Amino acid sequence: MTSYAAAGVDIDAGERAVELMKSKVARSRRPEVVDDASGFAGLFDASALLSYRRPLLTTSTDGVGTKVMLAQKLGKHDTIGIDLVGMVVDDLVVCGAEPLFMTDYIACGKVVPERIADIVGGVAEGCRLAGCALIGGETAEHPGAMGADEYDLAGAATGVVEAEKMLGQDRVRAGDVVLALASSGVHSNGYSLVRHIIKLADLSLEAELPELGRTLGEELLEPTRIYSLDCLELARVVDVHAYAHITGGGLEGNLSRSLPATLDALLDRSSWTPPAVFDVLAGHGKVAQADMDRTFNLGVGMTAIVPADAVEPALALLKERNLPAWVLGEIVPGSGQARFR
Repeated sequence: MTSYAAAGVDIDAGERAVELMKSKVARSRRPEVVDDASGFAGLFDASALLSYRRPLLTTSTDGVGTKVMLAQKLGKHDTIGIDLVGMVVDDLVVCGAEPLFMTDYIACGKVVPERIADIVGGVAEGCRLAGCALIGGETAEHPGAMGADEYDLAGAATGVVEAEKMLGQDRVRAGDVVLALASSGVHSNGYSLVRHIIKLADLSLEAELPELGRTLGEELLEPTRIYSLDCLELARVVDVHAYAHITGGGLEGNLSRSLPATLDALLDRSSWTPPAVFDVLAGHGKVAQADMDRTFNLGVGMTAIVPADAVEPALALLKERNLPAWVLGEIVPGSGQARFR
């Protein structure tokens, strides 16, 4: 006789993981979440949208990429879920949407309850930081397809924005100012290049680098900054015209997506000094500036385009919220491109 367990799937371990993560998931709860005793689906009370005149539902999905491989190598699994939330909800907020709820999916070679609970605990913490609820998810054991210590995760979120308050290209005007909102580090893009540099330069993740003030591994696992609540508050207080989430493609690639075809964003590279980790990667990997620009956020995780008279109150609000920000550039006539001076 054989069994599911003999094939490598441990149902008891999965149930144990669910029990371990329950208290962590509860921390992300919102009042609109409705309990479903069956546990097959997450429920959210849509009557919360009745206060909107024309609510537009928004959705986004993403993963964390090969950053998970560094988490696995270092045996640190409690922050990679924060990265997942950041990559998903900060796409939603670009149009001005409030993230409402999120679901996650974890595929692994072997369910280790404590490890799964750590991963989901990170997702729940990210949801708490973003102001949304983690209302469901799935953990799948794939023996044979993945190694026992391997896993990957993805997630999807739903948000809402009032139609007349939706941000974007059509609001941007010549003379507007581009504000940079600081990243917490590399975030969750470019890790295939990061791992390539580590291999080529024979760098140790456990080595403490003077430039970083901590180990390279600790620096590279720094969670993605979650901007959603900051961006929502900024748009409530000042006249924000557009946001851009700076992910793969860098500043020029992502900011261009928030520009109309007749305007450019002219950026000043001298307005900030990228965090030391980017110099470490560029130096050890001998990476050209153009490739650094296209691959990494270089210290800018989000941009906001605002009218010139909103710059001072915007920067003051972000300072109050302990989010470093500065004037990065200006909007000028052009052809829909973001470019450095």
